[in-house]
Amino acid sequence: MRQRRWIVKAGSRMVCTGGLLLIRTWMQQIQILRKKHNIEVIWVTSGAIGTAVTRMNFNKRKRTLQEKQALSAIGQPLVMDQYNIALHAVGLMGSQVLLTADDMKHSDRKKNLQNTLKELLRWKIVPVLNENDAVATEEIQFGDNDSLASRVAVMMAAEKLILLTDVDGLYTANPQKVSYATLIPYLKHVTIKEKKMADGKNTSKFGVGGMYSKLLAAERAGKDGIITHLVRGDVPNNLLEIASGRSIGTQIGGLYRP
Repeated sequence: MRQRRWIVKAGSRMVCTGGLLLIRTWMQQIQILRKKHNIEVIWVTSGAIGTAVTRMNFNKRKRTLQEKQALSAIGQPLVMDQYNIALHAVGLMGSQVLLTADDMKHSDRKKNLQNTLKELLRWKIVPVLNENDAVATEEIQFGDNDSLASRVAVMMAAEKLILLTDVDGLYTANPQKVSYATLIPYLKHVTIKEKKMADGKNTSKFGVGGMYSKLLAAERAGKDGIITHLVRGDVPNNLLEIASGRSIGTQIGGLYRP
């Protein structure tokens, strides 16, 4: 059976509010994906700053760059502790890979990163990636892990990019503001219409990003033939549902089977 490869990104709100219990359900699914479906997973996690904010009760909403960097340095090991506990519980081992935009821009560094990830996968290790916000400057203000995940998906020739978020998928309007908004189960590709509909780029105390950034990530991945799924992160067995071909969330690209 041909080896399949997915990139899965967990959003800040899911990581920070779901905590270890939710992370463990994801890691359990990774184990099943590997054994039953021959799918290897590269995991992209957000939540370092949000975890530190919660742990330190740091309620200041407007933060300086230095404060964001310091919070990231505090939160990253706390987040990885949760992943390591969850992975160990299901008999897997993880690895931490922290990146900046420069790692993707320079060909030699990009090749080294690619080789490292391939070797980790060959060893059956789960790579857990995050942006290295503790040393990032411009990236910490304007970057997001949706973009990072899509770039890694292209670099690693992934089959799917799965973005786990705090909504069920892409809607016809913002469901928090419009009561009659309905879920869009499938898009052949991202257009200007969806970008305008995505309510712009929003932020919370947990992180940056929003539906707009996810559509940009899906658009980038789609240019390389990668299928993107926008899925609520706390839906039970969400990854296994996708692997079984069932309709869940919003699928962008590829053939659609309702």
